[in-house]
Amino acid sequence: MAFKPTSIKKELEARPGLLDREKGKLAEQSAGEIITLEEEKVYREGVVAIRDLISPAALSVESNFIQLGTAFCRTIFVVTYPRYISIGWSSPVINLSITMDIAMYFYPVKAAIILKQLKNKVGALEAQINADAEKGAPRDPIRETALRDIEQLRDNLTQGVEHFFQFAFYVTIYAPSKEKLDQISEDIESIFGSKLISSRKVLFQGEQGFNSTLPLANDELMIAFNMNSSPIAASFPFISAELTSDSGILYGINRHNNSLILFDRFSLQNANMVVFATSGAGKSYAVKLEILRTMMMGVDVIVIDPEMEYKHLCDAVGGTYINISLSSESKVNPFDLPRPVGQEVSVEDVIRGAVITVKGLMRIMLGGLTTEQDSIIDRALIETYAKKDITGDVDLATAEPPIIQDLEEVLEGMEGSNELVLKLKKYTEGTFSGLFNSPTNVDMRNQLVVFSVRDLEDELRPLAIYAIVNYIWNVVRSERKKRVLVIDEAWWLMQHEDSARFIFALVKRCRKYFLGVTTITQDVNDFLKSQYGQAIVTNSALQLLMKQSPAAVDLVQKIFLLTDSEKYLLLESGVGEGIFFAGYKHAAIKVVASYTEDQIVTTNPEQLLEIERSKKEFEEQQAGQAV
Repeated sequence: MAFKPTSIKKELEARPGLLDREKGKLAEQSAGEIITLEEEKVYREGVVAIRDLISPAALSVESNFIQLGTAFCRTIFVVTYPRYISIGWSSPVINLSITMDIAMYFYPVKAAIILKQLKNKVGALEAQINADAEKGAPRDPIRETALRDIEQLRDNLTQGVEHFFQFAFYVTIYAPSKEKLDQISEDIESIFGSKLISSRKVLFQGEQGFNSTLPLANDELMIAFNMNSSPIAASFPFISAELTSDSGILYGINRHNNSLILFDRFSLQNANMVVFATSGAGKSYAVKLEILRTMMMGVDVIVIDPEMEYKHLCDAVGGTYINISLSSESKVNPFDLPRPVGQEVSVEDVIRGAVITVKGLMRIMLGGLTTEQDSIIDRALIETYAKKDITGDVDLATAEPPIIQDLEEVLEGMEGSNELVLKLKKYTEGTFSGLFNSPTNVDMRNQLVVFSVRDLEDELRPLAIYAIVNYIWNVVRSERKKRVLVIDEAWWLMQHEDSARFIFALVKRCRKYFLGVTTITQDVNDFLKSQYGQAIVTNSALQLLMKQSPAAVDLVQKIFLLTDSEKYLLLESGVGEGIFFAGYKHAAIKVVASYTEDQIVTTNPEQLLEIERSKKEFEEQQAGQAV
């Protein structure tokens, strides 16, 4: 029901006490509300809100940075741009592996205002150009270029093709220390400087800079630059790394934008690759898929298989599978030499290199060497090759390399070598005599060759892998062609300094012989804590990181300069997912395969048993039809 003001006034005049009573009720109501608000305030003071959980312990505003709890932050703003900026110019900054906030503000400007200013500017430039012409002064290309740009912009603004804005670009960076903050600031300013973009650090406005990059759309710095639509479009920050090239093989799907990751590893500065993942994350699956697709490009592949995982793939493509064990007929002689040698390397250098390599193997076999024993072994190896007439003037294509038995015979005739001879007996006459004491008889003339060391004892695996890699290196140096060497469970070689140093030297030198080395390991800590392991990562242009264990992920983050979000991505990745690095670019990857490829490269035991069962049933069916 509605009351008119005049009727309310008459009612109050007729009943004088009514007004006092109403005032008293309002006063009591207000007092009650105040008490309720005070009680609620007391209650809220003891309640933990979300902002209490996420806010830092303290905030300290300094002249050129802000300390936010234990973190240090600083804002950098762009002052000027060059005449031309390319699309994605901000990509090097956005893709840096650091924590940062980027804010961009756009302030539209009416075209009429800009056209009026541009008209005045055109008049001034034309007057200056005409004055120079009348004086006979040489033409000024800077003024002429500016005049053409302004005229083009006037046309575009008039036709509605372009619009005009004031554009602000701010970057707030975070670091755990003041020194790291200064270093990151210099890096970002250097990147801007390389593109002729002038930037500055915020001074005495650290809080305003920090607030301007918060997701509040509140520009407290107000440092803008006049720009039209095209260069602003080139500044669009939502870009992701593209790893699609014109040639190469499919590695997987880019999880950022669902594009294909196509890459040719031989197009980079080197063709080496490292793969790190926990057991069951899909690393062998991904590598076998790469092997299958690489073979279709005509590249030879050699695999060192410690767990017989590549047997099914090898049989499917008609490859050569070589089983190295104490009772196997396949033998690899560590004394082998590369056969045809290029003119740039002398035979004496080849022999000297072979002596150094075999001596490294001897250190592992004999459990280390003293200084005296090292000298004895060195002289004995040279005499062992000389015993087979392998000297500086020999034709290596027809030379017959020695075996360990020949080294033992030479040592027996040398003074102070009794202990060495006694240790070598185990490899010439003892339980391990079937491994190295024979000439090489394996056949490498196939596009896919797999060396299996599964049946070797753990004590012999590093020795066998060392000898096999040395033999492969000799084959590679004998004939230059595109090859990929896959070393699975490479941490075996990181256990000994000599084998680790040998693999590192191979990774460094293989580019000259058209070889790419893929090292795979699940024991990330043992691999990366070795100085040679880190050097191998540095010399590998391709890197594939898949699911990591919590114990190793911090070390992986440090070595590969990952952000926290990338670190958590590796912890939570599913099978076949991870981060793919190619040169300076990287992206989240999902490894995918067709049905036929999956049947060939699968490592799932249940799936392999089903394939074997289906194969056996098919063979029995064929036999029954034949009968």
